[in-house]
Amino acid sequence: MDIFKKCSSMMEMLREVREKEIYPYFHALETGQDTVVRMNNRETIMIGSNNYLGLTSHPEVIEAGVAAIKKYGSGCSGSRFLNGTLDIHLALESELAEFLGKEDVMTFSTGFQSNLGILSAIAGRNDVIVGDRENHASIYDGCRLSYAKFLRYNHNDMEDLENTLKSIPEDKGILIVTDGAFSMTGDIANLPEIVRLAKKYGARVMVDDAHGFGVLGEHGRGTAEHFGLEDEVDIIMGTFSKSLASLGGFMAASKEVVDYVKHVSRPFIFSASISPANVECARAALRIIKREPERIQALRDISNYMREGLKKLGVDIIESETPIIPIYTYEEEKTFIACKLLLERGVYVNPVIPPATPPGQCLLRTSYTATHTKEHMDYAMQQIKEVLEILKNLA
Repeated sequence: MDIFKKCSSMMEMLREVREKEIYPYFHALETGQDTVVRMNNRETIMIGSNNYLGLTSHPEVIEAGVAAIKKYGSGCSGSRFLNGTLDIHLALESELAEFLGKEDVMTFSTGFQSNLGILSAIAGRNDVIVGDRENHASIYDGCRLSYAKFLRYNHNDMEDLENTLKSIPEDKGILIVTDGAFSMTGDIANLPEIVRLAKKYGARVMVDDAHGFGVLGEHGRGTAEHFGLEDEVDIIMGTFSKSLASLGGFMAASKEVVDYVKHVSRPFIFSASISPANVECARAALRIIKREPERIQALRDISNYMREGLKKLGVDIIESETPIIPIYTYEEEKTFIACKLLLERGVYVNPVIPPATPPGQCLLRTSYTATHTKEHMDYAMQQIKEVLEILKNLA
């Protein structure tokens, strides 16, 4: 059988969606990422971004990136393990460790690569990784790369988690891994109970805080700070592509664990290091987060404003405490139609369909930025209401 046969099958589905002019992917931005962008030659309110604190367009962040290119050039041309470590890599890691209250931090070239690199290094054939069923795809792939046995528990179901932990032989190393804030639904892991069960069954805890860093906790330190459990989480993973307005990822843990991963993680050892501009943009964003904690409160305020406004309009949403507000559309084609109609009205949202959701539970994933205005929200929520009304009338 031709190995490319699967490509032809996929093309048939894509062709049908494109012919209906409801293909929702790869829309090009004609401006930088911000609360309002230019797409399809028109101004568009962006409520599909992970630019939670609005720092991608901050002058201080931009200037830091420009200065880094002038001093260090455009790239590092090698792995951190060999010639690709700059003094600013070390500075960023030190500053993140201090901010998160961990002994050490190491950085990876992307957030996805961070989970691959951490999990494949920490877990091996004699270990068991226990993960929430709604964990990010990068966690799933990292578990596969690790050769550890991978067991899943039902989403945020602590009884199922305990039953899973009970089933693991005592001679196995155990790592419980969970998203802090779940990227599709916006809900938060039950970290207090996860920590309690980890202690009871001798497990370690890793939190993927890609969507929690800069969002949760009084100072934006993430899910562990949100629950007052910063000393109880063994590994914190995070990304630079969201609140830190850059590109890359990191692991925060004890010095011993970080040093171990640095020397055995193949995704880390065999990848080029983060570019100078990305490093300095992330450092500048971190300085702003420390200096301006009011941005975190502004993010909560605007997210709550939108959440309450949608509910008042009768829009069916998934409740959460985060800037991620998913809106039910249920069917795939209706989801694509909704995205098209909203974009035509100057509002960008993300379609979420299986396998990212269960069948029949398709969503519009909306997410908000600290620098959005109430005027932005008022317009967007009205357009969402009107488009959902149109969907109800479709056969």
